Amino acid sequence: MSQKVMIKVNGLNKIFGPNPQRAITMIADGESKDRIQEKTGLVVGVHDASLEIYEGETFVVMGLSGSGKSTLLRCLNRLIEPTSGTVEIDGRDVTGMNHEELRDLRRHETGMVFQGFALFPHRTVLQNIAFGLEIQGVEKEEREQRAEEVLTLVGLKGYKDSMPHQLSGGMQQRVGLARALASGPDILLMDEAFSALDPLIRSEMQDELIDLQSKMNKTIVFITHDLDEALKLGDRIALMKDGRIDQMGTPEEILNSPATRYVAKFVEGVDKAKVLTAEKIMKNPRVVAFSKDGPRVALRRMDEAGISSIFVVDRNRVLQGLVTADAAHEALRDRVSSLDNIITTDIPTVSPAKPVNELFNLMAETKVPVAVVDEDNRLRGVIIRGALIAGLVKSEYRDKNTDKENHRAKEGQE
Repeated sequence: MSQKVMIKVNGLNKIFGPNPQRAITMIADGESKDRIQEKTGLVVGVHDASLEIYEGETFVVMGLSGSGKSTLLRCLNRLIEPTSGTVEIDGRDVTGMNHEELRDLRRHETGMVFQGFALFPHRTVLQNIAFGLEIQGVEKEEREQRAEEVLTLVGLKGYKDSMPHQLSGGMQQRVGLARALASGPDILLMDEAFSALDPLIRSEMQDELIDLQSKMNKTIVFITHDLDEALKLGDRIALMKDGRIDQMGTPEEILNSPATRYVAKFVEGVDKAKVLTAEKIMKNPRVVAFSKDGPRVALRRMDEAGISSIFVVDRNRVLQGLVTADAAHEALRDRVSSLDNIITTDIPTVSPAKPVNELFNLMAETKVPVAVVDEDNRLRGVIIRGALIAGLVKSEYRDKNTDKENHRAKEGQE
């Protein structure tokens, strides 16, 4: 993910009803959203929202029903006209665009996926995916080729001639996602895209989106009311209440340092194992063997560190495998001078972003440490059973202290 700002929102307001400035003035005077509606009939959709979303980021906006999250999303491409404030996409002022410029933005630069699949029942899967390209005037042969490419990308190869009613809910949403991707947008706007799906299918679609994002590196704005979904998908999260952004930060920042009582209440009871990642609990692999080393050097390093196995890396710290003390002793006995024939390459590895709750089964099935590697297979860290348990205990201890501090602060205010 780069630090290039792809979407910039500044002081955005959306008030539904006539003379919306009345509501903005009342908000400034401390009136609540409900009180404003009661007095004026005006509905505060979004108030004074400011944020920056980076290129390649999955940015999640979450909140309860009526919090303003979907209104905020639709203001980004002006499906809903903002009352005031500005929206910029890739440096271009969306709020100042004319009708033609706005249409071009929606057709080419942004793709949208809704909660309802919104598929044409009389069109095949391929025709549904190609619809946006058809509107753009792309020739039939080209649009069908591009539609087939994204069909394969979302795992529906072989279903191009199927009708929507022949597909499951999850498959229909994959078609909706493929349609949004077909025009090659840089930005995906996803409004409660998985909310209508059964829990198991929903989880599978979340995994699918994470996998697709690793390949596509799109800028994604994802709307949800589900905290677990937000924590799983989001690089950063904005939590909204009554049209305002109450807090914005990484999942860990939101969980460990809630900025308001509302946020604290929202996140209480969350299973920290779903949020903690391998990167947070791994140990620094200070003791390693190198490809050029022999069994005697590897054994000496294991003896000095008090360990029974050691990871082997090349000069660039790319993981080659693991050597056990038993294998090194046998190699010495057989007068083998190289590690090549005693390296075990079939070892468990995980990415730094792997959630801790997905490590338990892996740790139970292996007798050796788990290697944490980056996308280039470079060794970043090591996880052992003790580190896994200690990481969870440390997190719980920190949470209890945070709760005590919040309680003391609350007593001080009262």
